[in-house]
Amino acid sequence: MLKFYHYWFSPGSRKIRMAMLEKGIEFEMVLELPWKRRHEFLMLNPAGTVPVLIEEDDTVISGTTAISEYIEEINNQPNFLGTDAKCRAEVRRLVEWFDVKFFEEVTNLIINEKVMKLFLKRGNTEAANIRYAAQNIKPHLKYIEYLTDRRNWLGGNDFSYADISAATQISCVDYFGDVPWDGYPKAREWYARIKSRPSMQKILKDTISGLTPAAYYRDPDF
Repeated sequence: MLKFYHYWFSPGSRKIRMAMLEKGIEFEMVLELPWKRRHEFLMLNPAGTVPVLIEEDDTVISGTTAISEYIEEINNQPNFLGTDAKCRAEVRRLVEWFDVKFFEEVTNLIINEKVMKLFLKRGNTEAANIRYAAQNIKPHLKYIEYLTDRRNWLGGNDFSYADISAATQISCVDYFGDVPWDGYPKAREWYARIKSRPSMQKILKDTISGLTPAAYYRDPDF
C-alpha cells in the first residue's frame, strides 16, 4: 500500500489526498510535522516539506506538483488534467494560480498566524497579516465567481485539479471562518458542491487537537 506523509494544514497534502480518494487509490496516512525536521523524513525529502508519497517498491515522490502528475499517469480515471492540450494548459494555469498565488497571498498568512505561532510559540498573532489576507482573498473569490459564471467547473466542463487546488487552499482558510462567503454567493455555491463530495467530507472530518473549526466548516449547506 502507498504511504502518504501529510500535515493537516498543508493545502498540498489535502490536494493529493482528495485526488487519491476521488480515484479510489488506497494509501496509509502518516502525519508529519514539517517543523520537526526529523532526520528520517529529511532522508526521504531533503526539502523537509509535505506531501511525500512512498510507493510499495520504496520509490519516493515529493512535492504537490510531482505527486499530482504522477498519480494522474498511473491512474487517470477520473481524469483531472483534461482531455486535450488546451484544456490541460488551462487546468495547469489555474493550479499554479491557487497553489502559488492564493497560497502566498492568503493561506500562508493565515496558517502562519493561527497555526504555526500556536504550535511553535513564535509570539503574538499579527492582526495586520490577518487583515492583509482578508483583503487578498476577495479578488480570488471574485475570480472564482467569474469562472463559475462561464463554466461548469473552474477549468472547464469537468471537475479537475483546478477545482481541487482551489478548494483545498480555501478549506484551510475556511477552518478558521476567514472566508467571507456572504459576499460571494456563486463562489459559495461552487464550494458547496465540492464540500458535498465524499472525498472532501472525509478531509473536513479531521480532528485537530487544540484547534476548533468554524461552526459551518464541515456542513455542505453552510
